[in-house]
Amino acid sequence: MRSVELFAGGGGLALGTHLAGFTTEAVAEWDRWSCDTIRDNQNAGHPLVQGVNVREGDVRDMDWSEYEGDIDLVSGGPPCQPFSGGGKGMAADDPRDMFPATADVVSQVKPRAFIVENVRGLTRPQFADYFAYVQLRLTHPEVTPFGGETWAEHFQRLQAEHTSIRDDLQYRVVTTLVNAADYGVPQQRWRVFMVGFRSDVDAEWSFPEPTHSEEALRYSKEVTGAYWDRHHVNCDRQLLRTELLSFPTKTRPWRTVRDAISDLPEPTDSGSHHYLNHVLQRGARSYRGHTGSPIDEPAKALKAGVHGVPGGENMLLRPDGSVRYFTVREAARLQTFPDRYRLHGPWSEAMRQLGNAVPVMLAQIVASSVHEHLELAEVRARGASARQRAERERAVA
Repeated sequence: MRSVELFAGGGGLALGTHLAGFTTEAVAEWDRWSCDTIRDNQNAGHPLVQGVNVREGDVRDMDWSEYEGDIDLVSGGPPCQPFSGGGKGMAADDPRDMFPATADVVSQVKPRAFIVENVRGLTRPQFADYFAYVQLRLTHPEVTPFGGETWAEHFQRLQAEHTSIRDDLQYRVVTTLVNAADYGVPQQRWRVFMVGFRSDVDAEWSFPEPTHSEEALRYSKEVTGAYWDRHHVNCDRQLLRTELLSFPTKTRPWRTVRDAISDLPEPTDSGSHHYLNHVLQRGARSYRGHTGSPIDEPAKALKAGVHGVPGGENMLLRPDGSVRYFTVREAARLQTFPDRYRLHGPWSEAMRQLGNAVPVMLAQIVASSVHEHLELAEVRARGASARQRAERERAVA
């Protein structure tokens, strides 16, 4: 199955969709550093980005007509700054809002499905109307705004169109707020996914069930001690928590920072011969409200702000209270990027790419489910066609 990627960044979502079985035909991204990351990995022979057409520039200026009707999936994470807690919260008034551009590409390409991802801030009450508008815009991508029409006016018209009988291009959209840690990503990263299937695709899809949990991590630490044993860490077994004794272990433990990076050597100024981007970045310090990510918990959500981001998300907090910045490779591990995948540019640029990325593992899980249901829909469609053909033959006979 073929896919195209919008707002690709350093490639997290594209890598995940490729691992899920989609062949990425093209990625669009305006940032030069991010495009160079993908190109560098192509030149290095990384198998997940071979043959991808890297389109550097503004998505709104690109012609997607060559892919019309021939693409199974459009995926992308529009810039999150208009909706993130650290931004100004301007939503539609922010020139970086690319949800309308996303709907325009879906309208032009007409994929069988799309995956759109963004920050949890999009679900804040102050954005409730605009969030509802975005979902309707993706449901009816061909119902575009009139010249001079505001998004609020367009929203009203979309509501009227949505409740009428129409034969335009339509998608059934499922919106889900998820924590990446619940799917095996060693990071507490809340994200909104909007997954749509074209109305002629009988997908019967729902968002994949969580596979990991905080309760299971607590159980492995405080009851069985398996977590500490696995990492050869001495632990006071008096910490056993009786209220967890009957915990059902259907899910696996959340993965922690230690789970993700324990096999990496301690970083040095000169880096590592065996691991890409594993170079010590000096200057980290802890202060009130800026304390880093504890090594025995999933990391805080990596941020693109690099230095001084609220909470010190890009720092490692050791058990003795000392801190240091994550190396680019460690941050890539927290975002579940492959070790052979190099992030292009200086530490600040590479960390910005990772802070904006979709965790590869989470992208793969969602895209694999979409891929599976698209295949099932094809089977159902062939079965229905065969039945109709048989009925026609019986009627002739």
